[in-house]
Amino acid sequence: MDIYNLVSFAGIFVLMAVAWCLSAGRRNMNWRVIGWGVGLQLLVALLIFVVPAGARVFLVVNDVVVSILDSAGAGARFVFGPLALGPGQVSDEGAKSLGFILAFQAFPTIIFFSALIAILYYVRLMPLLIKAFAWVFTRLMRISGAESLVASSNIFVGVESMLTVKPYLGRMTASELCTVLTAGMATVASNVLALYVLSLQKQFPTIAGHLVSASLLSAPAALVMSKILLPEAGEPETLGVRVEPYYERDNSLFEAIINGANAGVRMIVGIVALLIAVLGLVALVDLGLSSLGHLVNPLLGVEAEWSLRGLFGYLFYPVTLVLGVPVGDAREISQIIGERLIVTEVAAYGDLAAMMEQGLLQHQRSAVITTYALCGFAHIASMAIFVGSLCALAPQHAKTIGPIACRALVAATLACLMTACVAGVFFTEGSILLGGS
Repeated sequence: MDIYNLVSFAGIFVLMAVAWCLSAGRRNMNWRVIGWGVGLQLLVALLIFVVPAGARVFLVVNDVVVSILDSAGAGARFVFGPLALGPGQVSDEGAKSLGFILAFQAFPTIIFFSALIAILYYVRLMPLLIKAFAWVFTRLMRISGAESLVASSNIFVGVESMLTVKPYLGRMTASELCTVLTAGMATVASNVLALYVLSLQKQFPTIAGHLVSASLLSAPAALVMSKILLPEAGEPETLGVRVEPYYERDNSLFEAIINGANAGVRMIVGIVALLIAVLGLVALVDLGLSSLGHLVNPLLGVEAEWSLRGLFGYLFYPVTLVLGVPVGDAREISQIIGERLIVTEVAAYGDLAAMMEQGLLQHQRSAVITTYALCGFAHIASMAIFVGSLCALAPQHAKTIGPIACRALVAATLACLMTACVAGVFFTEGSILLGGS
């Protein structure tokens, strides 16, 4: 361990202090949630980063995910041919890869993983996993069964996790609704996780294992930050009660595959639309800021970067240092962490991959911490998606959900940063978890 590990440890409490300052009920904290939430994160990270057996399991999980991804690429290669070949790959017919193309190599995996998750639901394995995690959260933290179920579901799936508590959404308290939204935005869905793996696998061979562990760590982090920012002031209907996940089981395995694949297609369309719209608007804003900079910089005698990325780089620079990122990499990493709030984590992971490809990072630690910090849907576009989904399922909350959603976005952002701090506490240079990269 070195000084940066201690900085990351202190960062956990700094982030919780920030959440406390923004809290809507500082005198009404659920210390059991906070204590067990932080404790579970530290325990899981200890098992992964320090315990040899845990590290070996981590590497096995990484290899399994990579193998599944290779299988997922078979369909894409059949449909798209050389366009679906990853960098350096050669087909059986001798065709060579044209380089990394997001649309033809990463997006098709979303369809495959959506179908795979649907199969796991059909054979009842996914509900069992979700109930197991929910039992742990309910038993240890004394939160409502509905909250536990949503947080557990979000370890594996995305916005559809709300469906597991559909019968209870209409009667949830404000604090419960904040937790539902926070858990959704602080975690990532399994099918989208595959996209991030493909974006970074070349530069970071064990990225799959780190993303899986980040997904595990983010669930208790979301519960902690949500309950600090908006503590429970009412009496949840399912407080301390185990709740069965609600879902509509498909009539056959083949129907599950069809519905899962179609859900993956809809997700791809949504991601593509968001990327085109948001990145285009960001480029437009950057054009205006750059023009303003050309006028202002000579007057001030400076050479400041006038762009949204540059602005967020300045705003998130102190946060990046708190995470335990070495000073030499903090400027670049702060821009990547900051831009996620606007341009989504897909673009941010792409920028991280490009930065690693160009050798701009001095420390592998910086890449690992950033990987955990970005592993979540904590951005404005995602907030709109989750709020829209919640209001569609429980329209009675439409008039009051706005302020709760804003708090949830802050809580989700802090939860992702807390996950990065926890990883930073135990990470050491030269770890076998780097996979020799």
